[in-house]
Amino acid sequence: MVAAVSRGWRWLLLSAAILALVAALAVREAWQRWQAPLLLPESGILLTVYPGDSLRSVAERLEMQGVLQHPELLLLWARYHKQDVSIRRGEYDLQPGLTAESLLAMLVSGRVVQYQVTLPEGIVVAQALAILREEPALTSVLSGPEDARLLTLVAPFEATEGLFLPETYRFERGDTDLDLLQRAHRALLAALEQEWAGRAPELPYATPYEALIMASIIERETGVVEEREEIAGVFVRRLQRGMRLQTDPTIIYGLGESFDGNLRRSHLRDAGNLFNTYRHDGLPPTPIALPGRAALRAALQPAAGETLFFVARGDGSHEFNTTLEGHERAVRKYQLQRRKDYRSSPEKP
Repeated sequence: MVAAVSRGWRWLLLSAAILALVAALAVREAWQRWQAPLLLPESGILLTVYPGDSLRSVAERLEMQGVLQHPELLLLWARYHKQDVSIRRGEYDLQPGLTAESLLAMLVSGRVVQYQVTLPEGIVVAQALAILREEPALTSVLSGPEDARLLTLVAPFEATEGLFLPETYRFERGDTDLDLLQRAHRALLAALEQEWAGRAPELPYATPYEALIMASIIERETGVVEEREEIAGVFVRRLQRGMRLQTDPTIIYGLGESFDGNLRRSHLRDAGNLFNTYRHDGLPPTPIALPGRAALRAALQPAAGETLFFVARGDGSHEFNTTLEGHERAVRKYQLQRRKDYRSSPEKP
């Protein structure tokens, strides 16, 4: 009887030992599979997680592509750690050496591929939208500068021009042009607020928006960094003395697509163009371009001096004068005998 009981215990212990060994081997095998690199080509692949995708659908897709051999391990691990509903949409760069564990960490943290696009200083909103449309990873949803969503974004301002900061912006696949311009608008307002707070005294602007208009004119008048404050000083003094700005870029902006590159005397006389600063006092109704931070600063911290006039030399720079007589001599020198490669300012995009 005792011998039979003893044999029973031995078999029980042996069975338990065998089961423990099998379990240990199974755990080891599962761990090795979990830690094994995914079957990725040397060049890697791009994985897109779409809005509404579940971890299961992503795992099944990778299994069908031959990348993930044991999707059930990924799903069990994620469920145990409560990460199965935490993946983020976007585009992921999967490179050789990636394991199922590191893949899950990537999907949960949202380490997606980042793209970037640059909006150059001095362009108009229509050009900005055209640049964004050329980005294949960016979704275009806006119809143009007058799109109702843009007008809502910039309210209470009635026009969108000038209200986006030209900068380099990073974005993810699936972002829209509206998403990016929302960021550019917030950046512009923040920059304008900061520069307005440090403005020089006794400037002829009633609001930050008027300073923005001036900054856009400065941006279009010159791309020579050293001249921005000087040009700002000329315009500020003209406003303070009740003189018209008389600046060509405002007329050209008002002409829109009808401008053929040749500014005529009839354009200068056209009072119907509300942006014609030869015929209308003060600032134009809206900005005429997207000014960068340097132009904002120049508009609010103009150079001191007595100059009231400037004329383009034809190489992108300008000659400044304090008197009309000196200005007219410069006009005869640089405007009436123009060089073949003449341009009034450095080339803009």
